[in-house]
Amino acid sequence: MLVLSRHRDESIMIGDDIVLTIVDIRGDKVRLGIEAPQDIPVHRQEVYEAIQRENRKASRVDPSETRNLGRNP
Repeated sequence: MLVLSRHRDESIMIGDDIVLTIVDIRGDKVRLGIEAPQDIPVHRQEVYEAIQRENRKASRVDPSETRNLGRNP
């Protein structure tokens, strides 16, 4: 893990097209601004992990359970 020190309004570049900017520092919280191309998803880690769990869960659905999807009741 690379650890860098930055002050408010300073940035870190990731590759050529991702910029992390320190927006604010309040006590033990840091607010980050993230500029990235639209085709690169950016999520908090807990949200990313929840998405991965749901994707794994959906991939295990029995095809017979989807037989009636899209049909009117």
